Amino acid sequence: MQTVMEKGSNKELREAVLRQLEWAPEIASEDISVSAKEGAVTLSGFVHTYAEKVAAEKAAKGVYGVLAVANDIEVKPGTRTDPEIARDIVQALRLDATVPDERLKVSVQNGFVTLEGATDWHYQRDAAQSCARKVSGVRGLLNKIEVNPKVSTVEVKAKIEAALRRSAEVDARRITVSAQDGAVTLHGNVRSWFEREEAERAAWAAPGVSRVIDNIAVVP
Repeated sequence: MQTVMEKGSNKELREAVLRQLEWAPEIASEDISVSAKEGAVTLSGFVHTYAEKVAAEKAAKGVYGVLAVANDIEVKPGTRTDPEIARDIVQALRLDATVPDERLKVSVQNGFVTLEGATDWHYQRDAAQSCARKVSGVRGLLNKIEVNPKVSTVEVKAKIEAALRRSAEVDARRITVSAQDGAVTLHGNVRSWFEREEAERAAWAAPGVSRVIDNIAVVP
């Protein structure tokens, strides 16, 4: 009986993820496959852009009951040369006012992009990554941009705890925060993967955070 119930639960989770993928307007591909086992979801198949691959993973993580996502989707863009991709990324970074493009370096090999350099804020690092992954021809991305902390450890911890208390999506009572030299560690448990990511996002939003170690467990 237990085996039958587990199979049914896996099937329901798989179908829920498929419906979420169909619902997301930024996902156009009809070649994405989903498998689920005990809360772990695997995405496979093909999309045309790296941004679409990222959107598919985000959509899957937003489904209640998903504990982990393995994103094995392959990006199959149209044929573009690495210099063309690099040039478009550099231009996109230059046009985004939130990105300190003069402090960043872009390299591309076989469609796989590496970003390097340093920023003062994590949102600037995120903005650079967002610019790059939207460029046509990008197959994957490695973000090696560093964030230079400029505030005290005590201030970082206090700001994150305050942000968690303000959030309507996160139960701050179930999460503890520790910080040292720009590195923040989160502990506790939440009800969904989405809530876990919201807590991590709140931590990254604090000034001076250069690294977040997310040890929060998802317990539906």
